[in-house]
Amino acid sequence: MEQHQTIEVGDATLECTLRGSGAPIVLLANAGCSVGYFDHLARALATAGFQTISINMRGVGGSLGSLDGTTLHDLAGDVAGVIEAIGCGPAHLVGHAFGNRIARCLAVDRPSLVRSVTLLAAGGLIGPPTPLGTPFRNATQVKMNGSDCVTMLGARWLSPASDPKVLEQVECWPAVHLAHLATSRNVPLEDWWIGGTAPLLVIQGLDDAPAPPGNGHALREQLGERVRVVDLPHAGHFMVLEQPEAVAGAVIEFLGVGAVGGYPHLISRGTIIPNEGWLDD
Repeated sequence: MEQHQTIEVGDATLECTLRGSGAPIVLLANAGCSVGYFDHLARALATAGFQTISINMRGVGGSLGSLDGTTLHDLAGDVAGVIEAIGCGPAHLVGHAFGNRIARCLAVDRPSLVRSVTLLAAGGLIGPPTPLGTPFRNATQVKMNGSDCVTMLGARWLSPASDPKVLEQVECWPAVHLAHLATSRNVPLEDWWIGGTAPLLVIQGLDDAPAPPGNGHALREQLGERVRVVDLPHAGHFMVLEQPEAVAGAVIEFLGVGAVGGYPHLISRGTIIPNEGWLDD
């Protein structure tokens, strides 16, 4: 069952899609992107017995709110406000690309609202060869989707082994993408990098150029047993679309569902640095 809600948080109005029932998982998309490309993951998690709350951030779709002078902490506060309004905390967070910066910042700022954080394409420390946002700076469209995303992003954000047509599932607002990235420009890395004290799962494509996989390995080296890393070969920045079943399997296994839905065996496609018992109560 799918429900759509519009939630007021301070000066922001945020579109949210809720699926399923059970322990809550908040899904956060890349900068300037709607959460529609999370549909496969949201359905898989709902089937596995979770409730998913997908949030369009300010400026995306029908979500409103000024981005002038807004910081990463403000965007994290928006997510906190949604969790509190729905009354579902503490929640598991799943953030893709820029979305995992918001998730990690929330885990630092409001740890009582966060049970765990899953990072899909965990950049931040080791930068890409080309600055993030570069493909969007010359965009003339207010909104891009489907073939527009394929043309502008193409294989640069995917593994060479992936079909660029998977990006047809992405909706993106180029100006909002850049504005979202700007919210972290003057926020020190240490404000969000370690994700508070929450258990962390890092799922990363070994062919990810915008968020090199060395970032996840650095987190593991820095934080030790708090971090579990899943390396996916033949996957790039949009591994959630390139290898959707492997991503869903890794998230479900991390959250301790066991073999529900038959997904966990699919993580054999990746290399896992294991941890045991770290989501136990």
